[in-house]
Amino acid sequence: MKSKIRIEGVSKAFDAQVVLDRITLEIGEDTLTCLLGPSGCGKSTLLSMVAGFVQPSRGRVVVDGIEVTKPSADRGIVFQDYALFPWRTALENIEFGPMIRRLPRRERRDVAAHYLAMVGLEAHADKFPGQLSGGMKQRVAIARAIANRPSVLLMDEPFGALDAQTREQFQEEMLRIRQLERNTILFVTHSISEALFLADRIVVMATLPGAVKQVFEVPLAFPRDRMSPQFLGLERMIKALVREEVLKLGVN
Repeated sequence: MKSKIRIEGVSKAFDAQVVLDRITLEIGEDTLTCLLGPSGCGKSTLLSMVAGFVQPSRGRVVVDGIEVTKPSADRGIVFQDYALFPWRTALENIEFGPMIRRLPRRERRDVAAHYLAMVGLEAHADKFPGQLSGGMKQRVAIARAIANRPSVLLMDEPFGALDAQTREQFQEEMLRIRQLERNTILFVTHSISEALFLADRIVVMATLPGAVKQVFEVPLAFPRDRMSPQFLGLERMIKALVREEVLKLGVN
């Protein structure tokens, strides 16, 4: 497996509070890795370090052999709250990255239309975010992130605000897009089922402070059956590990 992202002895403290403690991970090219754990274990902070939004207190993050010191178009990010520009239409939101890259107007419009069609929203190209449902907004956010063709896609609880049925549909859609785009994906989630359905590898994080508790290579072929004995057995095992960390936080 060729390494894409290396997280080397990374620690992070905000004032006197240690949020992450000596995290070391290697993430392979063209893989989907889920960071899984309770609130407060530093998943989003670690993702922000890979994005270049936050700098480690110690250690370093390396992507394609280059240390991460700032954000880059080669690392796309999708947030839970969509983060769309309300004054731009769906098509114009997706067009924003190619515009910043100074692609000619016709070319960037064609790129945006391609990715809008990929997420099934070509009929809604001229609608503003306020005219779209939550699920539609998230489709636009995903299309906007991948329109720059980043080699790394960072996803921070991207389906957390969706209802259960829509969330499962998005998980299936994510697998389809992954096959088309072949990005390396680092995906933050609280959902064990979601992690098992999507990931090649699951990193269960400890808390107080955040650290790597255990790493699982998921031994299930795609597409995955959420009701299979193998799936449910892994879900129970990982749930027990996460439960240990939740109890440290004093949450019943």
